[in-house]
Amino acid sequence: MRDDLYDAVIVGGGPAGLSAALYLARARYRVLVVEKEAFGGQITITAEVVNYPGVERAGGRELTDTMRRQAQRFGAEFLLAEVEGLDVEGDVKLVRTSRGVLRCFAVVVATGAHPRQVGFRGETEFRGRGVAYCATCDGEFFTGRDVFVVGGGFAAAEEAMFLTRYARSVTMLVRRDTFSCARSIAEQVLAHEGIRVRFHTVLEEVSGDSTLRRAVFRDTLTGETEEYAPPDGEGFGVFVFAGYEPASALLKGLAELDPQGYVLTDGERRTAAEGVYAAGDVCAKTLRQVVTAVADGAVAATSIEKYALDMQRRTGLCPEQPSGPAKAETPSAAAQARDADDAGFLTAENRSQLGAVFARMEHPLILRAALDGRPVSAELRRVLEELEELTDKLSVEYLPPADDSERPCVRILRQDGEDTGIAFHGVPGGHELSSFVIALYNAAGPGQSLEPAVIEAIARIDRPVNLKVLVSLSCTMCPELVIAAQRIAAASAWVTAEAYDLNHFPDLRERYNVMSVPCLVINDEKVSFGKKNVGQLLELLAESLG
Repeated sequence: MRDDLYDAVIVGGGPAGLSAALYLARARYRVLVVEKEAFGGQITITAEVVNYPGVERAGGRELTDTMRRQAQRFGAEFLLAEVEGLDVEGDVKLVRTSRGVLRCFAVVVATGAHPRQVGFRGETEFRGRGVAYCATCDGEFFTGRDVFVVGGGFAAAEEAMFLTRYARSVTMLVRRDTFSCARSIAEQVLAHEGIRVRFHTVLEEVSGDSTLRRAVFRDTLTGETEEYAPPDGEGFGVFVFAGYEPASALLKGLAELDPQGYVLTDGERRTAAEGVYAAGDVCAKTLRQVVTAVADGAVAATSIEKYALDMQRRTGLCPEQPSGPAKAETPSAAAQARDADDAGFLTAENRSQLGAVFARMEHPLILRAALDGRPVSAELRRVLEELEELTDKLSVEYLPPADDSERPCVRILRQDGEDTGIAFHGVPGGHELSSFVIALYNAAGPGQSLEPAVIEAIARIDRPVNLKVLVSLSCTMCPELVIAAQRIAAASAWVTAEAYDLNHFPDLRERYNVMSVPCLVINDEKVSFGKKNVGQLLELLAESLG
């Protein structure tokens, strides 16, 4: 990466952040987008977007991939890292990340929001055991079962329709007498033969054993309660879509927040802190949609253009300008052949990004693959061959066929053959491609930077710890936990961290009764659900290890 001074650093790689990056880069300002998980934001789990002007129909990931390519074409830069703090005093702001400190004139916080818990009895206890928050990630686990959807907004309506692909029945529990989404969406739900809607109904309690066996509903008009129990031996699912909580922790004490934690801004998306802007779902606003997020990013960017220019004049500092629109490169013969038969796993954009990561790796690595006869193994082999083509810092070894229930698998070894303890079972695609690349970077060095307190906590681990992270490639919440577990494994000889794509390992799903991802299994005993960063995972390990 070039000199670390930017006109703007954007925290968050969803539609708001990508839009701001596009506008700033096109205006020839140097801009960096920092994203801790996967670029694209919440919309990437939406199967179909039909209300974005000018685009009749597109998948959420397809839409945001296009946004990112546009921004990158004009010179925007991208970094996978976690932003840990902001120092916004003075003309030059400091953005402290897990991969070092960045300097900039302006900061845009576009960190979005995450699903809100409702608070019914049993919600926390059964999270991952029947209570879920993402239909795209977890819907398949409830194939052939009854499912209840809590909420009456756009997300609840959309996810209820998605869940009909899997569930035997879908019942929406709506507190009021009507939906709180657009009438067109409500009409689709009411007309759907696979969905039953119960208005004036709230979920009071869920209970069970290893999964949900009982639910209690209450009529908000009469106060009467009703119990539900599935057929003998079955469980059921509860999907909660009751609004979101803003990811505004970075701005606490720096900017003004409303009582719900959303960031307050003016018409140009400026916060109370000079040079600090907010855009997208993290802001206080009446409508949270892709189109409003994109508008927020554009508004913030045009305001930053004037602000950054003033800062350049005031300080005498001038970040290096982007070179302008990139020209299309002629693909290699191998790439053209892959494109011709649609066999290529890595896109041209993937290869460009990987090249930048490989250039920073300090030491070579060995990827040791254990394959079986399934098509997924052939796919993994193809991925590894493509990675090996890109750099001389990776070499691939294949183990001979064997009776191994955990195949296909790729393990990361150091150049002397020492096992790093990091492995991926299945194919590291989808949202897990980024986590696999970060694992390579952490294993080869220098790796993501760690705070002294975190290094000390890792050093206190003094006995073997095996971490299994069970994931779905469509899950936006899984990479953070995978990255955290594998970062610890890269730093400790006592820890192994192995990710599994549950789509190819149904026996693990049954063994640990997994009904939500990400699922963390510690030493084959303790099971935990939900995303966690390095600090949160170390706290959990400290509790588990005593």
